[in-house]
Amino acid sequence: MKMQFNKSNFLMKIGLLTAAVNQLDDKEYILEVKEFRRKRSLSANGYFWELVGKLAAQLNTDNDSIYLSLLERYGVFTHVIVKEKAVEQFKQEYRLIKDLGEVKVNGQSGIQLQCFFGSSTYDTKQMARLIDGVVSECKDLDIETMTPQELQILKEEWGK
Repeated sequence: MKMQFNKSNFLMKIGLLTAAVNQLDDKEYILEVKEFRRKRSLSANGYFWELVGKLAAQLNTDNDSIYLSLLERYGVFTHVIVKEKAVEQFKQEYRLIKDLGEVKVNGQSGIQLQCFFGSSTYDTKQMARLIDGVVSECKDLDIETMTPQELQILKEEWGK
């Protein structure tokens, strides 16, 4: 069950939550509260992949190579330090990994990784940055893109 609420309607929603909990059996459950984020629109995602395809065709390469290079330049990432034996597992979990080499922290050796998240995990602001990046790269190669006004409308659709 998912329930969306804000501070002002929280007490009203507690009544609904109590009714739902009363219908549960005696198993253990997890209740998670996290900030609501609107998902990006499919049209924005579709437009991003359309431009990735145009770039790939212009550069005579594949979509995945273009996508990974865009993630590296405009994407969201985190840094982690792991034991050497965990590097391969991290490569399976993240869309793109850059090995930054061995480091020592508090006398312990590890491998520092820059781990890029796939765009399917991006919120509206993060995806807007990625789209702005692909649009910029397309313009550099004289690939036709939407006008700034059309792009603004596309981005505004995310909030609806």
